[in-house]
Amino acid sequence: MIAPSRILLVDDDPDLLYLLKDALEHNGFQVATAYDGAEALALIAKAAPDLVVLDMAMPRMNGIEAVRRMRDQPALRHLPVILLSATATRDDKIEGLGLGADDFVMKPVDMSEFVARVKMVLRRTREGLDANPLSRLPGNAAIESSIREAVAAQRPLAVLYADLNHFKAYNDAYGYEAGDRVIRETAALLSALAEDSTRGVEFLGHVGGDDFILQTTPDRMEDLAAEIIKRFDAKAPGFYREEDRRRGGITSTDRQGRRCEFPFLSIAIGICHNTLRPLTSYAQVAQLGAELKKEAKNSPCSAYAVDRRRS
Repeated sequence: MIAPSRILLVDDDPDLLYLLKDALEHNGFQVATAYDGAEALALIAKAAPDLVVLDMAMPRMNGIEAVRRMRDQPALRHLPVILLSATATRDDKIEGLGLGADDFVMKPVDMSEFVARVKMVLRRTREGLDANPLSRLPGNAAIESSIREAVAAQRPLAVLYADLNHFKAYNDAYGYEAGDRVIRETAALLSALAEDSTRGVEFLGHVGGDDFILQTTPDRMEDLAAEIIKRFDAKAPGFYREEDRRRGGITSTDRQGRRCEFPFLSIAIGICHNTLRPLTSYAQVAQLGAELKKEAKNSPCSAYAVDRRRS
């Protein structure tokens, strides 16, 4: 079971603290409270939370000064912060954002909006800290966290593991710059699908290299895989020079260093889901995904393999 995110609420109004704490705890967060910036910094020094919510106007040390002191410490420079204010001016917001605050919430606080903003900042921070530098998609920490949360929620879940076939041979023949272009365009293709609400993509991540992962629901998984294959196969010939397009492939070296003929790049997708049997852990999902992706790679062209086992 994934541990709940830990939130530190800091405000000198005890009634508001109670309401904010109650709203967050009802949404599964673990909450601590403090009444000013100095008390908050002392608590953070003992155990840094996952996010800090700070009122801008407090005695002893206000929210702006607390943020400034946090950002002066390397270990706290990426700690996400939401500022609360009843009277923040444009200049106040600019100063707060300039110091590294992640969001503002105005008082009186709408609790539903507040909880939504907390979730958004946590998600954005989690994804941004380990984003793949080539694709800018969430990396392994965000992938693991997203799958753990989905498994713990026990909701309908399907995870697609996508991997390019013959990518090493392509890289060897065309060079790393061309290989990077393939990765970026594959990421763009998958991002376009993720942004299309009709496709049902709940999460998209970049494991690394030519490996990607998508989360969806079992009722959407095969249609999504088929659409990925259709779009990738339409794009693949454009990665090649004219003479290689006419030939339908390239000559390159295999993993044993032998010169071989390779067809166009294609995509293999392994799909695990919880329709026929439960998914119980991130490790199980990763293992199943790897097995099914390997099965899909046995096809001479783009293909997907779905887990049909019941035990």
